[in-house]
Amino acid sequence: MTVSVCSAEDLPALVASAAALFAEDGGRHDPFMDTGWPDREGPGYYAGLIADPDCLCLLARDGGGHLVGKLSRPDPLRPGIVRAVLESIRVAPERRREGVGGALVDAFLAWARERGANEVSVTAFAGNEPALAFYDSHGFRPFLVTLTRA
Repeated sequence: MTVSVCSAEDLPALVASAAALFAEDGGRHDPFMDTGWPDREGPGYYAGLIADPDCLCLLARDGGGHLVGKLSRPDPLRPGIVRAVLESIRVAPERRREGVGGALVDAFLAWARERGANEVSVTAFAGNEPALAFYDSHGFRPFLVTLTRA
C-alpha cells in the first residue's frame, strides 16, 4: 500500500472514494445528507483542492481510500492557533485494519506540522463509534460538541 499526494490524474479515484464515504457514512448517519453531491459537484471541488497549496489530498493506492486535509483560516477568537482540519478520510472496507487509515493520518499530521499547524481537528458523526475509536487511537480528543434537534 502506497500513500501519495493526488495529482489531476487522480481526480476520478478521489471523487469515487469521496462518493463512497458520503454513501457509507453520511448516508447512514444523516438522513438529510445529499449523497449525490460528490458525483455532481465533486470533480470541480476536489480539482480545486488538488491545486490549492493549503490543501492536501491523499490517495491510498490500490483502492485503499483517501484523505482530504486543509489549513483553516485564522480565527480572531483564537489568534494563537494554526489549525489543520482533516476534512474527510475513508478506507475501503476490505482494507480496514491493515494500517491504511493510520498511514493516511500520519501523512496528514506530517504535512500539518510542516506548515506550522499547532492544532488539528476532525469531525465525526456521534453515532459512528468505529470512527470515533479510530480518531481516539490517533490522539484526537473531544473539544466541542454540537447538539441538534429536529
